Amino acid sequence: MDAVPARARAYVAAVVLAALLCLRPLPHIHPSWWAVLLLAGLYAGSELVARSRLVGTCYPVLLAGAFLLPPPAAALVALPGALLSPVAQRPSALRRVWRAAQLTLAVWAAARVHRELGGRDAVVAPDFPYALVPAGAAVLAFCLVLTLLDGGILALADRVPVRRAWRGLFSRSLAPIAVHGLAGLMMAVLWRSPYGPVTAMLVLLPMCVAWWAFAQYHRERAAYQATIRALVQAVDIKDGYTRGHSERVGQASMMIARELGMDDERVETLRFAGILHDVGKLGVPTRLLRKDGPLTPEERRVIELHPEYGHEMVRGIRFLGEARAAVLHHHERLDGSGYPYGLVGDRIPESARVVAVADAFDAMTSTRSYRRARPVAVAVEELQRCAGAQFDPRMVRALVRSLGRHGWRPAVTADDTAALPADVIPARGEDTRNSVGKGAP
Repeated sequence: MDAVPARARAYVAAVVLAALLCLRPLPHIHPSWWAVLLLAGLYAGSELVARSRLVGTCYPVLLAGAFLLPPPAAALVALPGALLSPVAQRPSALRRVWRAAQLTLAVWAAARVHRELGGRDAVVAPDFPYALVPAGAAVLAFCLVLTLLDGGILALADRVPVRRAWRGLFSRSLAPIAVHGLAGLMMAVLWRSPYGPVTAMLVLLPMCVAWWAFAQYHRERAAYQATIRALVQAVDIKDGYTRGHSERVGQASMMIARELGMDDERVETLRFAGILHDVGKLGVPTRLLRKDGPLTPEERRVIELHPEYGHEMVRGIRFLGEARAAVLHHHERLDGSGYPYGLVGDRIPESARVVAVADAFDAMTSTRSYRRARPVAVAVEELQRCAGAQFDPRMVRALVRSLGRHGWRPAVTADDTAALPADVIPARGEDTRNSVGKGAP
């Protein structure tokens, strides 16, 4: 969304107009304005705390407003927090306006559904479990509006293919929003009870504990990612011909995973798998990695140990998941002639089959010490020739489709390669002299 296309700006403008229409009846209704101000202030404060802790947004307050107030007044609760909350990416003003309009529509829809189903009476005189019915329907409406609008902005601003823009958004959002909805319902019931608004705010205390726990997890994950970056940089320093290779293999792995329809979490895992696939080379003598001539059989056996070295290095990093198997098995071949274990066919983990194709593709389109980079078209032909024996044909087809759609313009770390054309990329990559068609490292 950094360079926002005109069609995306038009989409944002349309959403803002719809949000303003939702607020239009405000002069003709008579809500409890002190409740509106208190909830709006509470949401703004919660949003600032949550964003500073990198834990997302605070939906319980918004949904409590949807359960307590008329739809236009409930929608108004979201505005101060959305417009004042910190934004990390540019354009910050447009992002704030977009977020405010999106939340306004979502809260209005939730409040409208809740009121139409008689939810207001259920909150005033709590009637469980009946009170859960309108509240549940309101949460569904809230989640549906958010995901519909999110998918639209992904397709228009981030140019995500339409068939993938909405995939998984609703299913991933529903469970956490449902938990927030239950907390919002508890706030609304306590708010209307003799104990009053102060007691209702106590519902947020467990949410604060959850935020703290999530922030701890985020810090642990950030520390692991810093470790990963340090490992990759160490490999780049040790073998000058690998500079930028790990990042490019990560990018190609991500392209394949997306083309196969994997969810965002698996795509990210496979990106890490590509980035870390050669980390085991830290255990290989530098003289072998930088050797210009052919390797002897003994030297080749030493280099072929690098997947096992790499697996030992990363197996304790829990969040990597199946990426660890890819580090260990990315040199296996479908016909069983690969290493380290000579696995055959589907016994090779899917993540390793993805990384194997990405690794070979970047090796061919990168300059070697003994040859120049091949054009992308030639590399694709070689991958297709070796599909079925060395590479999984499904992964090869996925990469070919993705290249046809997006081209090959990887983000690399080497300054001297950034501006080169996509068909020939003379970047320095892994020493895989015979990795395509011959099974060497």
